[in-house]
Amino acid sequence: MDEEPRGTPLRLGSIAPNFNAETTAGPIDFHQWIGDKWAILFSHPEDYTPVCTTEMAALARAEPEFVKRGVKLIGLSANTVETHGGWISDIDEISGTALTIPIIGDQDRKIAFAYDMLDHQDTTNVDARGIAFTIRSVFIIDPKKTVRLIMAYPASTGRNTAELLRVVDSLQASDKYQITTPVNWTPGNDVIVHPSVNDWKAKVLFPDFRIVKPYLRYTPLSKEAVIASRG
Repeated sequence: MDEEPRGTPLRLGSIAPNFNAETTAGPIDFHQWIGDKWAILFSHPEDYTPVCTTEMAALARAEPEFVKRGVKLIGLSANTVETHGGWISDIDEISGTALTIPIIGDQDRKIAFAYDMLDHQDTTNVDARGIAFTIRSVFIIDPKKTVRLIMAYPASTGRNTAELLRVVDSLQASDKYQITTPVNWTPGNDVIVHPSVNDWKAKVLFPDFRIVKPYLRYTPLSKEAVIASRG
């Protein structure tokens, strides 16, 4: 396989590269499409792949929960928009609902290159033209177009829809309340007072906070407060 040009590696805090693309919902300018919402961009190596089909079905069912959080979902598959149509019929059948999430056609991998979605290790993971398939990447992007989360999944492992929702809840609550979220946190559990907040200020912001260690301070945060932080 010929060495393909790759985009500048993205990091947390990078501005998500903008692009124009054809999708199953029509042409888009990515940044304009996001608007003032959050977005999750997720990639698939190809249409009609088994694990990806289950993922798309799960996201189709969960889309209302993402909408509640002000999150727009968009997929990418390394095929044309025209071939996506038949795959969507299968997804609808499996999910029991009509897929409304747009899917980008990226047959030439231009967007995949920009987001460094390609498999660097497995040089056999190519299509009939010798172009690398995309790995199954996830990017959570905030309304400022800043990349807030990057995950890459191996071909053998399906993504966890509940984890994507949990991360969005954590990011939005953290942005609003000067907190961070501990291991295995879910909405309604205690959160951690942000290290930048001193104890005096913490007493004002979080009257019920408790000190476990000088660097580890917990405070309650209700589910209602998490919901109030949604985009």
